[in-house]
Amino acid sequence: MKKRSKPQLTVVKPSSATTTTQPPRKLGNHGQSLWASVIAEYDIVERGCIEILVQGCLALDRAEECAAQIDEEGPTIMTKNGMREHPLLKMELQNRAFVCRSLARLGLNLEVVKPIGRPGRPL
Repeated sequence: MKKRSKPQLTVVKPSSATTTTQPPRKLGNHGQSLWASVIAEYDIVERGCIEILVQGCLALDRAEECAAQIDEEGPTIMTKNGMREHPLLKMELQNRAFVCRSLARLGLNLEVVKPIGRPGRPL
């Protein structure tokens, strides 16, 4: 009987696509900050999850653009029919809600409050 030799094992380095620290698209300051903090804290490697995070970061940038314009022009505008709320208020809120939903879809809104299991015995 022939003795089987063990196969040679090699270390495979992960591709840059799975361990990226840079977003696949250009982000603004707020989106880049969110991207960096999430990537630093969580191990997100699936392409679909990365895309959800990118879309959330882009929405945050858009919400902050809306907020800056609202801050400049005020929360109300004058129209021929009188005062009304600034139209960007709804867009800002929609983008912020999208960011929250994206983070929730990634499961980043869940945090363990108590350790799982029985409490230890007192000394």
